[in-house]
Amino acid sequence: MLVLLPPSETKADGGRGAPLDHAALSFPELNPTRAKIADALVELAGDVPASIAVLGITERQAGEVTRNAQLWTSPTMPALRRYTGVLYDALDVKSFTRAGLEKAHRRLAVTSSLFGVVSATDPIPAYRLSGGNSLPALGTIRGMWKPALEPVLQNIEGLVVDLRSGTYSAFANLRPDAVTVRVVTENARGERVTVSHFNKAYKGRLAHVLAVTRAEPSTVDQLAKVIRKAGLTVERTGDHALDLITEG
Repeated sequence: MLVLLPPSETKADGGRGAPLDHAALSFPELNPTRAKIADALVELAGDVPASIAVLGITERQAGEVTRNAQLWTSPTMPALRRYTGVLYDALDVKSFTRAGLEKAHRRLAVTSSLFGVVSATDPIPAYRLSGGNSLPALGTIRGMWKPALEPVLQNIEGLVVDLRSGTYSAFANLRPDAVTVRVVTENARGERVTVSHFNKAYKGRLAHVLAVTRAEPSTVDQLAKVIRKAGLTVERTGDHALDLITEG
């Protein structure tokens, strides 16, 4: 089983790992595209006003440009510790046992504008690049990744659970049998509607459950059973679709 997570705009500072080395990352087929994007991002960082405009940030966030300038020299840390925010708070990687971390490395992967996709423990630096950005030297990030990333993700064996956001889903289509999960709530009329406020938190909780479970689900029904056993409410809504129902 592989669970695909979205990244986060916010990222932890620092790290104790050696500087970025693409050879240390999973999915080595992506390294040529990774290198092109990294080099273009570092080059762009030489022009702070241009970087601010391209990245869609404010002058008060100019420190993000410094991160990009130091992409090849700054320390790294495991991807699940680098990404921060609501989803990753709910994932709660700090609570994982050693065995849980080993499972997470096999089962969790993060989509990324800079790296395409990385495994949970891949060592990455802090950076700023969003899925909707375009780099002057390369064009849209989506356009860069789709031809490189799609065949890699479609060749993954076993059950694939897609928790990506819309922006990152556009990077690559998955196999038709990949399981999509929608976070919903029921309104006063009993209708199910997608939610935004709890979306990331519930996806983080779900990712935690799937990372540490002793089970090895290989079908949609087995996946749903694991989720329900963990106390979450889930319902199958299609051949390869689940609704994760929030409490309100």
